Amino acid sequence: MSASNAWTSGPTDSLTDVEGILVGHHTDMELLSGTTAVLFPEGAAASVDVRGAAPGTRETDLLQPENLVEDIQGLVLSGGSAFGLDAASGVVQFLLEQGKGFRIHDHLHVPIVPAAILFDLERGAARGRFPDRSFGYQAAAAATEGPVVCGSVGAGTGALAGSLKGGIGTASLMLPGGIVVSALVALNSAGEVYHPETGQLYADAFVPSGWSVGCIEPPPAKRGPQIGQNTTLAVVATNATLNKTQLKKVAQMAHDGFARAIHPVHTLFDGDTVFAVGTKKLALQHPLQLHEVSVAAADVVLLAIRNAVLEATSEDFPTFKRLLKTGP
Repeated sequence: MSASNAWTSGPTDSLTDVEGILVGHHTDMELLSGTTAVLFPEGAAASVDVRGAAPGTRETDLLQPENLVEDIQGLVLSGGSAFGLDAASGVVQFLLEQGKGFRIHDHLHVPIVPAAILFDLERGAARGRFPDRSFGYQAAAAATEGPVVCGSVGAGTGALAGSLKGGIGTASLMLPGGIVVSALVALNSAGEVYHPETGQLYADAFVPSGWSVGCIEPPPAKRGPQIGQNTTLAVVATNATLNKTQLKKVAQMAHDGFARAIHPVHTLFDGDTVFAVGTKKLALQHPLQLHEVSVAAADVVLLAIRNAVLEATSEDFPTFKRLLKTGP
């Protein structure tokens, strides 16, 4: 069992249960790729931790605790491998039009929008076309504070999880004292998410009793690692007031959720990246609350990965729901 025997989800069980966050997707089913934009109209403190050996990122250096900028206005998760990093420019343009960004002077704001990408090239019917800045702009324009759509959408459109279809997953947890911790994951792992002998999700070993979703008949053909063709991305958020140093620790511990739900993880073929953000709505009253937030970060990432697997849909790739055993 993980941190809690009595997990309590937020109202929508999604990233936007943390006040001050908007999420939008742009999905291209012909390309079988897309972009997910996470916006912070009032700004948010942020840090990042990269554990995979094949990352593709933009503006992550400024999230290190020793660097100047304290707040960001958005994050981008995108398909398209290195081409998909261009989607962040579209989110920057959208936020610029909204007057959001790092203030230079009264008439100039520079939107700070770090990004990370996953590999999903040539999984759809389209060839020679990739996610670009228009994907980011449309995802940002679609962003709302409502429940987050999961499954084969946005950055998770063409995502795979080992031998199964991956995608977007999200979850949230309510902690004592009004603290909320939530996560959004784009699951595209080289590793599998289920035990090869039992067909049970690895994540189910860590959820409360009664939460197990059953076992699958493993697909006969295993995909296996593909050089540079994977990566799981996560955004972990809290309404707590945390600085970049504290959020760095939250991001580091959130990776434990990857390790509980995916095997193997953080491989040479993944660019596994976790962003941690704090919207600064609630001051912590005790140092132990930072520990509680960090532990919950791993738990909520595990739940988001689990939900990504359960919500995935595809006509071309095996899905957990399709392979689920219906009898003994």
